[in-house]
Parts: sequence; C-alpha cells; structure tokens
Amino acid sequence: MNNEPQINVTTDTSVVGPPKKTVGVGGWLKTNLFGTWPNIILTIVSVAIISYVVFHTGEFIFTADWTVIETNFRLLMVGQFPLEETWRVWVAIFLISALLGSSWGLWRGVMRHVALVIAGLMLVSLVLPFIQTNTRLILVGNIIFIFLFYIIGRKVKKLKIPVLLLWILFIPLVISLFNGFGILPKVNSNIWGGFLLTLLIASVAIVCSFPLGVLLALGRRSKLPVVKWFCIIYIELIRGIPLITILFVFQLMLPLFLGNSIDVSNVLRAMVGFTLFSAAYLAENIRGGLQSIPRGQFEAAQALGLNSTYTMGFVVLPQAIKAVIPACVGQFISIFKDTSLVAIVGLTELLGMGQKVIANPAFLGKNMEVFLFIAFIYFIFCSLMSYVSRRLENTLGAGER
Repeated sequence: MNNEPQINVTTDTSVVGPPKKTVGVGGWLKTNLFGTWPNIILTIVSVAIISYVVFHTGEFIFTADWTVIETNFRLLMVGQFPLEETWRVWVAIFLISALLGSSWGLWRGVMRHVALVIAGLMLVSLVLPFIQTNTRLILVGNIIFIFLFYIIGRKVKKLKIPVLLLWILFIPLVISLFNGFGILPKVNSNIWGGFLLTLLIASVAIVCSFPLGVLLALGRRSKLPVVKWFCIIYIELIRGIPLITILFVFQLMLPLFLGNSIDVSNVLRAMVGFTLFSAAYLAENIRGGLQSIPRGQFEAAQALGLNSTYTMGFVVLPQAIKAVIPACVGQFISIFKDTSLVAIVGLTELLGMGQKVIANPAFLGKNMEVFLFIAFIYFIFCSLMSYVSRRLENTLGAGER
C-alpha cells in the first residue's frame, strides 16, 4: 500500500494578466484631450484654428500661380551660374550621391536615413511639373548612383578610408571644380548664387567652425595665460557683435589686411565671417559639455596611466561632444538659415535671388509664391539636420546611463 502523501494540484483559471500597456485611441483621446472641461474647450478651439489655417493654406497652394517658380527655377537653384558650365554642379551632385550610397553600405545607421531622405527628395523632384526632361534623367541617374554605391559599399569594406578622405576633401574638390582645377575655364565666384551659394557658405562654415570651436573651448580651459585669455577675448568679442556687423567688417576690412595684391572674392569673405562667428558659439557649447563631465572620468584616465592629452582626446572630449550634440546641431541649423543675411552684402543666395525675382515687373504680386517656395526649401533641409541629430543621439546613446 502506498503511504506517500498525495498532492492535489489545482489550476486557477481566474489569474488576471498584467495590465495592458496601451489604452487605445479612445482612451488616449479621453485622457489627453477630453479629460476635463477646460481641456475639451481648448481642444475644440485648437482644432478650429488649425483647420482654418490648414484649409486656407491648402487652398492657396492649389490655386496659386506657380509659373514664377517654373520660369525662375534655375535662377533660384544656381543663380547666374553659366548654362554651359552647369555640368560641374551635376558632377558635384553625382559625387555626393556616390558618397552617400557608399557610406550607407559601409556604416549603415545614420547614413542610411540621410541617403534615403536625399533619394526621396530627388524622387519627389521628378514629379514637379517645371522640371525639364534632361534634369529628370540626371536625377534618376543620381538615385541609381545612391543604390549602386550602397551595394558596392556593402561588398567592399576596404573603401572606408577612401570614402572618409573624400568626405573630408569634398568641399575643396567642389570649389576647385568650379574654379577649373587650373585647366578648365574658371567660373567667377561672384556669379555663384541661389541655393548653390547657400549650401556652399553653410557647408564651409559648419565644417570649418567645428574644429575651430573645439580648439577655442580647449584653449579657454588651458593653464597657459596667453592661450586662455586670447580665447576668452575672442569668444566674448565675437559673441557680443551681431553677425551682420561681422559680415560687413570682413567685406570691407579683409582686403585691407591681405593687401591689394591678393584678390579675395566676396564669397570667400562671407565664408570666413560665418566660420569665425559660428566658432565662438560652438566653443561655448563645447565648453559646457566639458564642464558636465564628472571629475571621476579624469581620475579614472589618470589611474590607467593616460597623460593629459590622451585623457582629453580619448576620454573627456568624446563624452563632452556627445552631450552637446543638440546644441551644436542647433547652431548648424542657425548657420544654414543665417546665410540669408549675405544678401545684404551684395551676394545673391537663395533669398537674395528670390528678392530679385519678385523685383522683376513681369512677376509683380508673386511674393507669396516665391517666399513660400524658399521657406519650404529651408524647412526641408533644417528638418533633415534635426532628424540626423536625433538619429545620431540614439545611435550614440546620448542621455542614457
């Protein structure tokens, strides 16, 4: 006879599972928009205002006369760049398409999103009614280039160093291409204009001001009095002067310092002014990031036997830059938008070219169409920089412990 105790196992089917993480659309609307009477009133008023603005904006977009953009599209994009030399601009666009595609294949991550957004913009441009047939074919070629070099980047991993070098040398190569490399006819920079000039000034200012800002931030924390006070005086002086004043100063005074024997174009003067102005603001952003690094990071690096140079270059500075990515990208976006100020010093970038278009008697009364088109271009590229910033923060884990 088996005297072992019997264990009765009962299955409780009334066990309640964990609560749902989502409450559905109705629950979200009730909680966030219609929870209380003030919220209900505020929601109704907001919906009415937004609907009114969206309706009339859409009505204007679909009823406006966009022939002013169709007629002057080339002027808005490249200004008075000679028609027979426009192939140089397309070569630069093909080069950046190849770099975007290969970078996507080599590193994935952020570059994948940038490449897809640029390809999407080119795809949308294909359906615009005022795009010429040859331009459509070239845009299709650029889209193919992006995906073709993506495949090449995935297959050939040895391209990392060449691609990095091409990214570093991209702007000098483009400017040299426009100047003819000393072989081809030179396209005078004073006739560069439109969105092309906006991109060139913004790109040069962003690329050159970042390392200069890092050096100024490090110099302000230096123990050498001469270096420290030079950086402090430079940063405070530049930050205390409006950008338009800086532009006027470099337009008028830079030739005085260099002498009459050296010809400095107005575009180069604007690039120098933007670079030095932006570097001062970036220096303060980066200095804030350096101050946010705990003292323990310095002590840990010293415990590993790292000297001050290696500690700053490999331990402290990367963390500081990661912490100030939003502030730095915000400054880059500000640079891109502030390029519109060069119209005041005689350069015809995108906004300046738009003002010349609406000054034409044939297009009187077309101000809204031109300014809306220009605002859309600024919005697209500023949103792209903001999106890249967010993706970069997520990739690097900024703000996470």
